[in-house]
Amino acid sequence: MALGDNDPAYEAEYKAMGSLPGAYDDWQDGRDPAGITTQDPALAARLDPVLGGRRIANFLSVLTLEAQTIARACGKSHLHNLEPEDLVALTVEAAAMAGVPLAGTNWIPGRRDPG
Repeated sequence: MALGDNDPAYEAEYKAMGSLPGAYDDWQDGRDPAGITTQDPALAARLDPVLGGRRIANFLSVLTLEAQTIARACGKSHLHNLEPEDLVALTVEAAAMAGVPLAGTNWIPGRRDPG
C-alpha cells in the first residue's frame, strides 16, 4: 500500500484483471500493475525506488504518530508506557478473537474465569 499499489493511475489495469487497486489478489499471479511484486521487467520498471522509499518513510512516520496518539488517549505520556492492561477491543467479536476485554468492561467473551 505504501509503495503505491492503490494508485488510481492503474485502476483500468486492475479492473481488466478483475481486481481493484490495493486488493492485492493480483500479487499472487505476479501481474501487479504498480510493479511491486512482479518478475515482468516492463511492470517492474514502473516502480520508482526513490519515490517508494519516500512513501514508506511517510507511512512509518504516520504509524508512529498514530501510535503516540493512541498512547495519549490511554492517559500515557509515551508509547513505551503502554502496558498489556491498556489493550481492549471495541467489539465483542474482536474481544473474543484477541482474548482481551471489551472496552469499558473486564469481560473477555468466551472466558470462564474472571481474569
